[in-house]
Amino acid sequence: MVVLESLLRPAHVAAALVTALLLARAGRVAARRLRQPEVVGEVTVGLLAGPVVLALAGRERFGAILPDAVLDVLELIGQVGLVLYLTGLTHKLGPVPGGSRRRSLPILVVCAFVLPLGAGLLLAAIVSAAGDTAARGSAPAPAFALMVAVAMSITAVPVLSRILGDRGLGNSAEGRLALSAAIAMDGLGWVLLVLAIGLGAGDYSGLVGASTALVVGGACAGTLRLVLRTSHAGRVRERMPRVTAVLLGCAALGTALVTEHLGMTAVVGAAMVGLAIPAGALSPWGPTVASVAGTGRGLTPVFFVVTGVTVLTGTFSSVPWTLIALTVGLGCAGKLLGGYLGGRLAGSSPAGARRIAVLMNTRGLTELIVLEAGHRAGILPAPLVLALVVMALVTTAMTGPLLGPGADPAGAAPLRPASPQPVVTEGSTQ
Repeated sequence: MVVLESLLRPAHVAAALVTALLLARAGRVAARRLRQPEVVGEVTVGLLAGPVVLALAGRERFGAILPDAVLDVLELIGQVGLVLYLTGLTHKLGPVPGGSRRRSLPILVVCAFVLPLGAGLLLAAIVSAAGDTAARGSAPAPAFALMVAVAMSITAVPVLSRILGDRGLGNSAEGRLALSAAIAMDGLGWVLLVLAIGLGAGDYSGLVGASTALVVGGACAGTLRLVLRTSHAGRVRERMPRVTAVLLGCAALGTALVTEHLGMTAVVGAAMVGLAIPAGALSPWGPTVASVAGTGRGLTPVFFVVTGVTVLTGTFSSVPWTLIALTVGLGCAGKLLGGYLGGRLAGSSPAGARRIAVLMNTRGLTELIVLEAGHRAGILPAPLVLALVVMALVTTAMTGPLLGPGADPAGAAPLRPASPQPVVTEGSTQ
């Protein structure tokens, strides 16, 4: 019997993998028909697949459909996809798209990042004061508060870029400013995420382990950067692009594995590798990184399904709707108020500031990556993860309707000068 199960397991894993990918495709099709970003449908269907099957089939049949051994393999595949995709995502965080004025961008970043951070700290305080141990968990208070604050302040760069392209706002002053601010805020978010995970252990040994992981991971990423800048690496890339992409993906996976083994999550190592790869308009590594990220992006639906099974299964009935409503309300309030205030102080018209605020409220897949890191680190419990997932999906889905049908380059109000001296805009959004 054991031998038979061993022989059938690869087929079982393959069937589960194909099912996850087909569910993702169905979610994308449904999202397009509803005029939503594809990632909304993909994430929603993936996260709900496990809980829905469990509710329909029951716990015993669900265990036969998706046994632990198969789920472990799927989790590994999902983690691989997440690391590869995150490598490409953080690679784009290096250069800020040109065109944003020196004064406008910092003002928007401060407002659209600090106010959501405050909303997250308020949410953490309310959850802690309510005494709900299931939603609060057992993580140290500083780590818990900081992780919730980071989760509330994230803006999803990939989804935002797609929305700007679909709406024709990519070359508008507001679109460039919003995208530049999102890139800067996500960079700050990763720094605070690392700090929160380091504080999660609750003692100095945890911080020492996190520091060691950062040093070792940084050394690996720095070595990779030096190698990629050599002429020999350039020749290998030109002659064998696919082999180079495979080697780059292996470097990202290796660094992620090292950082996770030393006390940080794998996403931190992947982020280090992404930032270490030479970037910019003149960098020849863009297509190679895009190939690695594309492979990872194709596997991320598995991550959604596994997250739905391991985190959200059995959580729906135990999470009070008041927590979900509070999370969604504070998430929207922090981003919309911060984005609007930042837009106005940056010199935008009221209508333009409203568009910037709506764009800043987009979270998408980047939010789920942060939540996964917080959950794996033992800082965010499953009920709060569910509330934050709902917040991420709601805020992303409401971006299109709030922008309205008239959001196009012709209707996008240009930014007014923040000072008497005019500033020349350079470059364009890719």
